Amino acid sequence: MGEPRLKSVQCSSPAGLHRMAYKEWGDPANPRVLVCVHGVTRVADDFDALADAMSDRYRVVCPDVAGRGRSERLRDPNLYVVPQYVADMVTLIARVTANDEDEAVHWVGTSMGGLIGMILASFDNSPIRRLVLNDIGPVLDPAAMARIGEYIGQDLRFPNFEAGARFVKDVSSSFGPHSDAEWHKLASDVLVQESGGEWVRHYDLGLARPFAAITPERAEQDQAALWAAYDAIRCPTLLLRGELSDLLSRATAEEMTRRGPKPILAEIPGVGHAPTLMHANQIAIVRDFLSTE
Repeated sequence: MGEPRLKSVQCSSPAGLHRMAYKEWGDPANPRVLVCVHGVTRVADDFDALADAMSDRYRVVCPDVAGRGRSERLRDPNLYVVPQYVADMVTLIARVTANDEDEAVHWVGTSMGGLIGMILASFDNSPIRRLVLNDIGPVLDPAAMARIGEYIGQDLRFPNFEAGARFVKDVSSSFGPHSDAEWHKLASDVLVQESGGEWVRHYDLGLARPFAAITPERAEQDQAALWAAYDAIRCPTLLLRGELSDLLSRATAEEMTRRGPKPILAEIPGVGHAPTLMHANQIAIVRDFLSTE
């Protein structure tokens, strides 16, 4: 459906202003907007296949969350937290729905992107009309969170792209089976070459700072707040779960179907955390749900 347009919007934080980059697919005048938000160390490019498939029906907007990819880094790494991301998305939605009276959007969020969507969808007068949560819920497995936090903060450097790509494939094995070309894309989206020639991951290592501050007491409080937010959601919701996910347990997913928006649950076989939404069968599940109005 054509090449995406690269744009940005200026957002604010307590530490100052920052620009958040985003990719926009489809007819720029289409009032039907689908916002797709990636996981904690990933980027907007993750949704290229989904966005291309959905751009006949939607204007698809895929941001690089602050500190990742093309977006600017925050001056204070302690602000790499969901409330700041939610504020940035409110700014983004205001920009992309400027000509739409009710500022309505549909939302697909993978992992962290799902948490952002969950909080935003819980608000009174939320702009989110239909919500897809991709392998995320109000209960975050402590072991999985510790694994992610440790992974984020490592200052890893690779002598060439091939070495970096092997690393990305190894640490992303839970994404499930992908072709060599798909693994190459998944790596090239999140690796960047520095001026000295080394390849590094394309995000601010300061993302790890908030993870280091999590205590058991704080984790318990956060989980209670997430369940409260989830229970306040009223829009139609689809919950995707990787069959082998270590971040969203089957028990939590089943509990989610009984609470809050009582979502449709679709489990992706042979996949852990998280389905990449690159394959036709996964895209079809999302498309069918969003097209049911």
